[in-house]
Amino acid sequence: MELRKTLLLALCVPALALGVAACGSDDSDSDSPSTSSTAMENTTDSSSMNSGSEAAGGEDIVALAQGNKDLSTLVKAVTAAGLASTLQGEGPYTVFAPTNEAFAALPPAELNRLLKPANKDELANILTYHVAEGDVKSSDLKNGQMIKTVQGGELKVTIADDGTVKVGDATVVTPDVEASNGTVHVIVDVNGYYQ
Repeated sequence: MELRKTLLLALCVPALALGVAACGSDDSDSDSPSTSSTAMENTTDSSSMNSGSEAAGGEDIVALAQGNKDLSTLVKAVTAAGLASTLQGEGPYTVFAPTNEAFAALPPAELNRLLKPANKDELANILTYHVAEGDVKSSDLKNGQMIKTVQGGELKVTIADDGTVKVGDATVVTPDVEASNGTVHVIVDVNGYYQ
């Protein structure tokens, strides 16, 4: 419940989605997503998102995402939603992290709209639908399991015969990326953006 209170407080801070703290900029008149000059430059490739013990170890969830160029849109969104400080907190949290490709599948105008400060609450609602309290590893997932999200909704786990895991409508492509405050599962779809 403390996470829910923290997230509600984070919604009061002007910013937009699921990434890094850049609360000072208000680009409400801009037609394109905010590109804050805060430390959001990503210099490593997707191979830096190793699962298990090869992960970044001491990095929190936000730092881990910042270090992966394939999650730069997520970082922008987390920042816009004012959720960075929460995801840098003690946790543990489980984050189902959509890739840039997943966000690119949204209509371009929709993504730009969500990243505007006026739509911060809606964006935070979408992003928190991708976060669960606790540290859930892929080995903990069971076919048909329902995962309660911080947003309040649930994501259904589906495990195919070939071992492919879906959480909600999203396929997990890189499971079990360990952070200092939880686990990240990289996914290739954005769950519930239409909710």
